[in-house]
Amino acid sequence: MRHHTIAIPHTLRTIASTAALVLTLAAPLALTPVLTTPAHAFFGGFGRIVYDPTNHAENLLTAARTLEQINNQIASLQNEAQMLINQARDLASLPHSSLQQLQQNVTRTQQLLDEAQSIAFEVQEVDQAFEREYGRPDLSMSEQQLLADARTRWSNTMGGLQDAMRVQAGVTGNIEAQRAEMATLVEQSQNAVGALQASQAGNQLLALQSQQLSDLTALLAATGRAEALSEAERAAAAEQGRIQRQRFLTPGSGYQPGNARMFNN
Repeated sequence: MRHHTIAIPHTLRTIASTAALVLTLAAPLALTPVLTTPAHAFFGGFGRIVYDPTNHAENLLTAARTLEQINNQIASLQNEAQMLINQARDLASLPHSSLQQLQQNVTRTQQLLDEAQSIAFEVQEVDQAFEREYGRPDLSMSEQQLLADARTRWSNTMGGLQDAMRVQAGVTGNIEAQRAEMATLVEQSQNAVGALQASQAGNQLLALQSQQLSDLTALLAATGRAEALSEAERAAAAEQGRIQRQRFLTPGSGYQPGNARMFNN
């Protein structure tokens, strides 16, 4: 009679269900000598089937190691996928931009400075105005000319004060927009999903601070200009008063007699 050796099928479902049995059987079989016969015969309807317990244990141990390698590969792929996801998050750009709002605020403040009355914020024009209107009065100038120059200086001073107040109002109007933008940027920074978004939010906060410093610079410039015009007017008025007083005290031709008519006839 012929002997048939039939191998037991190894599938992942069988491996998963017998994983605990593998670890239990593998150690005793690998460490203790086999005292029984290499094979046992079982009889069935199709003849005698030879079952080798040692071969069966080795097959189970190999299957368990194969399953462990597959699990390690799956874990490695999962780690790589998570790493790619994290990299994608770090490279994600911030969806909010404050550039347009900040540029509008700076443009509004710059327009107020460009609308400066009488004397603009230009070095050449300032030099010309001071030479023309704040220089030392000429002794030969008429009273009408002295009065016209005094009115011009007064107009410059009032215009400078008004410009300073307009810049103050504009800077104050920007405060609410800056507050709302700052709150938005802080929220964007706190909700950032990656390093790039957090960095971009921080850069936009720095840009907001730069815009606030720009407003502060414009305010100081306008206020300082108004104070300078006021002081210049005061100094020019003092010099003009000295000239007029000198004219009044300078001896003239004296009294000259003439004819007077008291009645028409």
